[in-house]
Amino acid sequence: MEVTPLRKAARRGLAEEAADRVREAIFAGHFRPGAPLREVELAASLEISRGSVREGLALLAKEGLIRGGWHRPTTVVDVTAADVAEVYSVRAALDRLAAVTARSHATADELDGLDALVTELATAVREQADGPRLLALDIAFHDRVYAAAGNGRLLDAWHSVRSQVFLFQLQRISSAHRHYRGRVVAEHRELATLIRAGDPDRLARIAEEHVHTARRSLLTELGDGSR
Repeated sequence: MEVTPLRKAARRGLAEEAADRVREAIFAGHFRPGAPLREVELAASLEISRGSVREGLALLAKEGLIRGGWHRPTTVVDVTAADVAEVYSVRAALDRLAAVTARSHATADELDGLDALVTELATAVREQADGPRLLALDIAFHDRVYAAAGNGRLLDAWHSVRSQVFLFQLQRISSAHRHYRGRVVAEHRELATLIRAGDPDRLARIAEEHVHTARRSLLTELGDGSR
């Protein structure tokens, strides 16, 4: 069986490096939802021990990105309607709070950074960048919103679902790429504008609806009727 090539692990914390490299491969689409992750193959590709790989996979399991257990294969999580409903309901509440809090606390530099990311997104769409590239910019935008909110516990809550959000959005893009490309710039531009100087109540609604739009799109692609 051909092993997906991975970037070699630098010798810092090998478990963390292993987690980083496998996460990158998942987000790049090399390991699809449901794909097996075999310690022996990963260790050979990364040129580190199976123990370090095992510890790295445990970190990814805490992020909700992979699943496994005793006498069960380790796999990338499947994108199910139930998981989507749970993760996106949590994200909707978090994004709403992050956006409204960022409106009150963001510095001028942080606001400019959001605008710059929207411009970069627009350029990427115009240049026909692939889905993972657009999604990386999308998530980077939300990372900056959470950072601008200045609430450490809120940021930790975002990080607890961030990897799952990335994976689920990757599935959304692969299934409905044109729909995503057609909306991503306008939606993020509106959020950036409202965070800079918008009505807080409208910002809260738009931030939440931004998440629910993604949820509905993905559930449609998964064939779930309870949207």
